Amino acid sequence: MKDWQSLAHTKWECKYHIVIVPKYRMKILYGKVKKRIGQILRELCRYKDIELLEGHAMPDHIHMCISVPPKYSIAMTIGYLKGKSAIRIHREILRVTKGFTNKNFWTRGYCVSTVGLNEEQIREYIKNQEDIDTGRQGLLNLDGPEIN
Repeated sequence: MKDWQSLAHTKWECKYHIVIVPKYRMKILYGKVKKRIGQILRELCRYKDIELLEGHAMPDHIHMCISVPPKYSIAMTIGYLKGKSAIRIHREILRVTKGFTNKNFWTRGYCVSTVGLNEEQIREYIKNQEDIDTGRQGLLNLDGPEIN
């Protein structure tokens, strides 16, 4: 139970691998934009006591491994991260000053999976996402050990 965290009456370990994508899968996550979006997501996680364990931004999607307290559902967490970050991205990066209705930055969907016992493999996958996507590294084995 070394990685388990505590609330008043709860011991928990709720870790998720999340992938979020900009609208129309536009390849816009480069340079200063990529760095600023990373800062925004880290700040938003801190506000809700969500631990961002690992993260990597590709030009057209972002991988994150997060630890979410059980008082928040994963759907609420992703909605919060995508919604609040979209507003801040429009304000700070795209310089929109008013009229945030009907403005989208992220797609409606997302990909999420629970991490479980193979956390190190998933964190390694997120770290090496760029090498995997460009084919410079073979696929990682995420199957785990065989059970007979």
